[in-house]
Amino acid sequence: MSRPDLLLTALAPAIWGSSYIVTTSLLPGQSPLLVALLRALPAGILLLVIVRQLPPMAWIPRLLILGALNFSLFWTLLFVSAYRLPGGVAATLGAAQPLLVIFFSAYALNTRIRPVALMAAALSIFGVALLVLTPAAKLDFWGVVAGLGGAASMATGVVLTRKWQPPVPPLAFTAWQLTAGGLLLIPFAAYGLDELPSLSRANFLGLAYMSLIGGALTYILWFRGLARIEPAQVSILGVLSPLSAVLLGWSLLGESLSPLQSLGAILALFSLWLGQQGTNRTPKPPAGAPSTDKGATVKSTAAI
Repeated sequence: MSRPDLLLTALAPAIWGSSYIVTTSLLPGQSPLLVALLRALPAGILLLVIVRQLPPMAWIPRLLILGALNFSLFWTLLFVSAYRLPGGVAATLGAAQPLLVIFFSAYALNTRIRPVALMAAALSIFGVALLVLTPAAKLDFWGVVAGLGGAASMATGVVLTRKWQPPVPPLAFTAWQLTAGGLLLIPFAAYGLDELPSLSRANFLGLAYMSLIGGALTYILWFRGLARIEPAQVSILGVLSPLSAVLLGWSLLGESLSPLQSLGAILALFSLWLGQQGTNRTPKPPAGAPSTDKGATVKSTAAI
């Protein structure tokens, strides 16, 4: 694992933290599933046009599974959780993802469960809880089920993305997954819409940011990191999302930051550092992963 790889991967969840401000400022009142669809599908199609490379037929089932886990199912459960639970509760449940990744990786990738990784995952949950939970937070059964289901979906997607690495660049792999996830979201978004909404210029700006920056760019970095870094180390970076959301709200929206939130931020950052300890060796790429040799080339499966 190299430091540049880690820093580039960390940019993805840090940028995801800005989604709250963009959604509330530029996309208020829009259907969450429609926003998810317009975030995934245009970005996926744009990347397909850029890479001019379609997946082989044998990869379609895997891509549908990955698209569902990383986008369709994850985003649907995330929105259900966000609607039924206070934001702090939903974010805390989502912080369970690194812990799930550790156990899923041990089963699917035969990785060793490291005590330091377990400690980092537990600290990240505690840090996020201090950062975002409020005394007025209330629980809802189905909201909790959706929150934990979303964390499990993303955790499974992280592990399978590491396990299933096609011999193509991250740009193409991201394009395939975003497109698959976007296509799977179409029936859910259509079912939840009574009529097509009218979008303002601000709405289009928000959607462009969510799709191009919060979708295409961040997932290229995220999937690139998963091909090079252990899943447990990548997933712990997810605490940067609620951390950046809180810090952006504090710096841009004038929101207050309590002493407990400051302590939570410190614990979250410490969990990030702890989660990277003890695995300085670059992991062996999974079977079928593209060569890192500068002279290696990848043939297009099919040109668009």
